[in-house]
Amino acid sequence: MGVGLLGKAVLLAGCLAWLTACETNSNGAGGFANTLHLSSDGASTGSVGSAWPTEDQIKPSRLTPSDPNDDLSLGKENFREGNYGLAERYFRKAVEADAKDAEAWLGLAAAYDRLRRFDLADRAYAEVTRIMGPTAEILNNQGYSFILRGNFGRAREILLAARAKAPGNPYIENNIALLDDSARSRKSLR
Repeated sequence: MGVGLLGKAVLLAGCLAWLTACETNSNGAGGFANTLHLSSDGASTGSVGSAWPTEDQIKPSRLTPSDPNDDLSLGKENFREGNYGLAERYFRKAVEADAKDAEAWLGLAAAYDRLRRFDLADRAYAEVTRIMGPTAEILNNQGYSFILRGNFGRAREILLAARAKAPGNPYIENNIALLDDSARSRKSLR
């Protein structure tokens, strides 16, 4: 039991670390990294963006799916590959199959953000918040979403609420720094 569970925990931790990165280039310009956002080659290149729920917040049955071709896994895979439309479709199918799957809702919100469908992202964030409450991870994702939109005031409000829930969280701190840079240049992220 110990080795199998430990192995799953290590795998999940590695996946979470990989999935929470943001693409950045050498001059510090970043791309959106909420939840699943990675560079186009799938590499993790920074620690801005947002994070998946912590291991204790994810339903145990979703830690290691019994079918690697399930909708949640396919959503993550397509998202990593930059196929955001396909990722959205699989995440949407996952939430239709299990309306209480917070991880699928968070992935769906991330896909909608990448597709710049902020109206639908807001609905997905509202649903995952209804399921889990306003966790630091969800607030961080939402704050980053508002940076993308260029709504820096709302982004700051949400990111400060996230910081209050998780002081010292590097993703939140980096998003606040990114917000400050974006606000100074008056440019939303693309």
